[in-house]
Amino acid sequence: MSQQGERPAAHEDDWWRRLYDESAPDAGASQAADSLDDRFDSASDALGPDGREAYEAAAAVPGPRVAPPEAVRTAQAPPVPPPAPPPPREESERAPWEPPAGVSGPRTFAGPVPAAPPPPAEPAPVPPPPPLADPRVPQNLPPGQDVEAPAPSAGAEAPHVAQAPRPASYVGARPPTYDAEPTALPATDPREIHALVADTVLDGASYGTYTLRAASVRGDSARFRGEPRRDALVTVRFGAAESALVLVAVAGGARTAEGVHPAAADACRWIGEAVGRSHARLSEDIRAGRRGALKSGLHRLADRSYGKLRARAAELGLEAHEYTAGLRCLLLSADPDCRTRVFFGVGGGGLFRLRDGSWQDLEPEVPHPGELAGEGVVGFGSASSPESGPDGERLTMDLGITTAPAPYIESPVPPPAEPFRFRASVARPGDTLLLCSNGLADPLRDEPALADELAERWAPGRAPGLAAFLADTQLRVKGYADDRTAVGVWEA
Repeated sequence: MSQQGERPAAHEDDWWRRLYDESAPDAGASQAADSLDDRFDSASDALGPDGREAYEAAAAVPGPRVAPPEAVRTAQAPPVPPPAPPPPREESERAPWEPPAGVSGPRTFAGPVPAAPPPPAEPAPVPPPPPLADPRVPQNLPPGQDVEAPAPSAGAEAPHVAQAPRPASYVGARPPTYDAEPTALPATDPREIHALVADTVLDGASYGTYTLRAASVRGDSARFRGEPRRDALVTVRFGAAESALVLVAVAGGARTAEGVHPAAADACRWIGEAVGRSHARLSEDIRAGRRGALKSGLHRLADRSYGKLRARAAELGLEAHEYTAGLRCLLLSADPDCRTRVFFGVGGGGLFRLRDGSWQDLEPEVPHPGELAGEGVVGFGSASSPESGPDGERLTMDLGITTAPAPYIESPVPPPAEPFRFRASVARPGDTLLLCSNGLADPLRDEPALADELAERWAPGRAPGLAAFLADTQLRVKGYADDRTAVGVWEA
């Protein structure tokens, strides 16, 4: 329905089409009013009473302005020539009574368009945060000035501080001759694939009050020449709970000897088998501090292992000295109340202790064969024991003295070819015990810079991780290019 109430017989826009339909005949001059005011009144009537409000809203839109009807009626306008077709206008300039261009849908005319806000200023670039500095490394601060990190709030987790890097470098006046990394692999017989020897062996554990680290690395000379590693390393645990016993065996021979690694591996395996069969009794003796039983029993176990090496050399058609290796072992109880650390072995190498920042060489000097007589040269026991050594240490060494058979061995064995070393000591909190082959023992004794560097790295505190310990054992020295095998025990 129209605004007047009648129902139109045709489409509401038919009047607009008939007005501009070119096919309709020209009616000629008409007496009807056709001024601008008349057209405005007609359009206003068609839009209804809201037409003026829409007009006022449209008048606020930027563009050509149209005077209100009252001003048009009262103004004395001169004759106006026929208007020229207006240029195309933007959609925002269209008056409410003008049809939109193209297809049009419902449209709401808003009030004045607010001025566009200025574009936001670009934020100043934020510099990247500085890298986290290691609190142990001195920073570039003015003399006398120190920076203290703020304490974490209650309940906050303390930040994790990474350990300082430990590059595998060298000490001494000149760099070593060979590269620090492997360059050549050993030649391999396809029928001996099972006998391949890895360049590096790394192991570790924690029991009771100590942390164990063990590593065996092919020497720089062998890496350069494509020769296999000669040292052998075995770390093994027997038993469980407090009665468990940890054995670490290190074996190695001279560089010039052939077939050194098979002999070293055999020595480690056979001593491991012997200790494993007697681990319950050995663990009990260590925890009870039975000096005599430990000394005689381990002496015979070592002799029995070397007897097997001599038998194996005979099977291969070799002399005994051509199929042998030095053997050095540590026995560690898993009982947290037992701090007795037992060392025994035959042949060269080193046994050291880092205490209060200083190295102590615990390797007793071996007397000449003609001097192998008398009692043990080092005491054993507590400070009140008549066999105690300096500082109340339990230190003993057996130099081939005949002893009664121990309950661990079923049959007698031949006499030892080399002096047997035995030492038992009571560890103190903060001690570091180091057992090593000649490849590390020799430069540690001869090069003070190496001893100082390792003492600084292994200062009292937490034991290094496996990777850090491996890097420490590879700290090289000019003129020392043999295999290196090291076993470290850190006391909590």
